[in-house]
Amino acid sequence: MSGGGGGGGGGGGGRRTTRNGASTRRSATMLKGRSFPGKVLLTRRSEPLSPPEYSPRYENDRDEYEQNEGSQEGKGQASGNTADSMSAKKSNPPSTSSTNSLPDAQGLVSGARATDSARIAKFTNELSRPAVILDKLRELSWSGVPPYMRPNIWRLLLGYAPPNADRREGVLTRKRLEYVECVSQYYDIPDTERSDEEINMLRQIAVDCPRTVPDVTFFQHPQIQKSLERILAIRHPASGYVQGINDLLTPFLVVFLSEHLEGNMDTWSMEKLSPQDVSNIEADCYWCLSKFLDGMQDHYTFAQPGIQRLVFRLKELVHRIDEPVSKHMEEQGLDFLQFAFRWFNCLMIREIPFHLVTRLWDTYLAEGDYLPDFLVYISASFLLTWSDKLKKLDFQEMVMFLQHLPTRNWAHHELEMVLSRAYMWHTMFKSSPSHLAS
Repeated sequence: MSGGGGGGGGGGGGRRTTRNGASTRRSATMLKGRSFPGKVLLTRRSEPLSPPEYSPRYENDRDEYEQNEGSQEGKGQASGNTADSMSAKKSNPPSTSSTNSLPDAQGLVSGARATDSARIAKFTNELSRPAVILDKLRELSWSGVPPYMRPNIWRLLLGYAPPNADRREGVLTRKRLEYVECVSQYYDIPDTERSDEEINMLRQIAVDCPRTVPDVTFFQHPQIQKSLERILAIRHPASGYVQGINDLLTPFLVVFLSEHLEGNMDTWSMEKLSPQDVSNIEADCYWCLSKFLDGMQDHYTFAQPGIQRLVFRLKELVHRIDEPVSKHMEEQGLDFLQFAFRWFNCLMIREIPFHLVTRLWDTYLAEGDYLPDFLVYISASFLLTWSDKLKKLDFQEMVMFLQHLPTRNWAHHELEMVLSRAYMWHTMFKSSPSHLAS
């Protein structure tokens, strides 16, 4: 993601080192006393993973998380359209008395520690600077962003909004006008002015839009369908459109709509939005999606070689972490491409309940240019959640199981466990890559 380096690109290595202390110790706390596949965690768990930069601020996070989580997903404040319009509200976060209709088991919708008042104060402090320090914002965002701050923070993390506060409004206004020009130039034209390739692409988009996150009825709204079609039709000219990109647009739509619509997504009414609101939301989605995919262009070009590389690396990593599962899958003739290609293509959006997606994407955007590498570890952690189960299944049973994973009732705790394992394994392999080599 090209936006990953905006304003803070020089500190790539330092960014991961800075996060090591807090995140690794946090992961160890969450995983304490649990058994996971593979000998790595069992043989190395007692070894010190925390570098000197460790900060004790996460020591009590787990308890605070359980106490403070509220159903705030989709409760974004109806603020103005500029990146600064939320600043006056930062010190008064929205009430956690929920209008969310999700069951209690799914009510932890704002992400681990995202609603902890101390963390909110740190976010507020970072966002109030004349120039946001992106490395610090990434470190905070990795563990979850308060929902009402998410639109502004995502714009910053992606490099769409500049770190300098005095430039932000002007840049967003200019980029939104550029989007309107793109729509008139590439979308609002007759087919006679399009190439055959463009016509075929539009046909594919028209087929894919109704299939976008099919479990979430909100995306079937006619106005949402039209917005999806417009944004996808003028997407990055270098890569064009590939099936799966339509799903990647949905987290941005939900987050930027939450600035204008209150309550649960199921209750949102698109009729409340003015044409200018819709145009601004589409523009923000368009530019953020383009920034997000800039660092993964070969994931969404012909034959998608970038995704095939990730699938190969996932197979290798699973073999290192949990050899019995790896051997069982190989003996049964199950190819990782049969299930993992969709995971990487849709970035797990279809594998977990949608109310968890924006929390997962907080971590994605915080990873920045490192995301493709970290996706392999997230996928390994996700797969090995069911290590014991997989070893008991034959080929056909594994295919069916992996296509319909039992995540419907997942809440934030399960997602945080996946991310914590992924972080610990990433830390171990990066610091001693040959430790588990066969």
